[in-house]
Amino acid sequence: MNGTPALTMLESVRGEVITAQSPGYDQARSVYNGMIDRKPLAIVGAVDVADVRTAVDAARESGLDLAVRAGGHSVPGFGTVDDGIVLDLGAMKGIRIDPEQRTARVQGGCTWGDFDHAAHTFGLATTGGIISTTGVAGLTLGGGIGYLARAHGLSIDNLRSADVVLADGTFVTANATEHPDLFWALRGGGGNFGVVTDMEFDLHAVDTIYGGPMFFELEAAEELLRTYRDWIAAAPRAMGAFPAFQIAPPLPFIPEDRVGEPFMLLVSCFNGSDEEGEALLADLRAVAAPVAEHVGRMPYPALNGAFDALLPAGLQHYWKAAFQPELTDGALATHLEFGPRVPAMQSTMHLYPIDGAVHDVAVEATAFAYRTANFAPVIAGMWSDPTDNEANIEWVRGYHAALEPHTADGGYINFMASDDQSRIRANYGPNYDRLATIKKAYDPANLFHLNQNIAPAE
Repeated sequence: MNGTPALTMLESVRGEVITAQSPGYDQARSVYNGMIDRKPLAIVGAVDVADVRTAVDAARESGLDLAVRAGGHSVPGFGTVDDGIVLDLGAMKGIRIDPEQRTARVQGGCTWGDFDHAAHTFGLATTGGIISTTGVAGLTLGGGIGYLARAHGLSIDNLRSADVVLADGTFVTANATEHPDLFWALRGGGGNFGVVTDMEFDLHAVDTIYGGPMFFELEAAEELLRTYRDWIAAAPRAMGAFPAFQIAPPLPFIPEDRVGEPFMLLVSCFNGSDEEGEALLADLRAVAAPVAEHVGRMPYPALNGAFDALLPAGLQHYWKAAFQPELTDGALATHLEFGPRVPAMQSTMHLYPIDGAVHDVAVEATAFAYRTANFAPVIAGMWSDPTDNEANIEWVRGYHAALEPHTADGGYINFMASDDQSRIRANYGPNYDRLATIKKAYDPANLFHLNQNIAPAE
């Protein structure tokens, strides 16, 4: 398709418009997942809502595919496209914290690192992810599981309002009273309904926390997981902790001769006193003594960015996700079979708890459907050498397939791969039909289809 009309429309954009003829094109088109190598017609570096509207209009009127990029962490590469328009919100990083009202207004290009930096100076935070380089908008629209979820709910449970550019170029605000159907859909329906340019969140008193990583021998993994299953259910909501399988990276607190070996990992985040936090972790220490740990008092942003250095942009990525109503013995056996075989230092399985405040919200109250699950296992294959792709992808697929008899039909859309489109209805569960109806109302031509896509209702 001839992209000349679109490029002509984009001449009015205030931000930079980068094409194949521009210096820096290859850098601008690169995304977090090194597997993705696409060549857009144009990359629009929007600086304001006017730029966003122009890019949306240009894509719609020219019939070009439109990819929306915020943090750029989309593992399937939804933030870029061949021969279409990439709308890059990365320059839109404005944040305003209201410490008295405990709210934050955040533009669509912000990462959780940006958010945490701005809120932490006031001793405040909201539920973000596990990697601070993740985009606020992308994580939130998919639900938003993180350290603070047991205490304060998902990211979407803290979303008060969103400004959105719709497929027809209209600019609207969606909240409990304005476009409430759209507001419902945005909270878990992904990027299907428009470009979110600004969000308002509730904040909570989270300053320094007590916690950090603890590495245990694999021989203790079974007893630790059995103990964790009951321990997390009884723990106060202020304790956010998840087990994982991880190859030990070269960190100062890990014995040099154990670097490169697989371990059972537990990462904790307790928003309370050192004494109570240590008393809670003592139940896990009683199972086995950690081989290495870095547990103590630290700023919340330090923990939320602790994995950043291990996961720079450009790695190869292939992920899968599920929801486990319970950590049954069968599921536990599967984790014990596949987890210790983690194939690369960056690869991992995280078993996030999603009980507590997540369960306080009804299944139908937001588009996020899996409120009754207690755990969300995510299998994240990440590695540096493309020649290892086949073996690493096979580990992720095999692990996920073996878990399927013990999990719900759908999974967490933020960790879905590009080959998961057949699971769309299951991923949105009982909310799918309502989402499809709202999609028809706001994007009947499916302009926003580069995502875990909800087709407009017929």
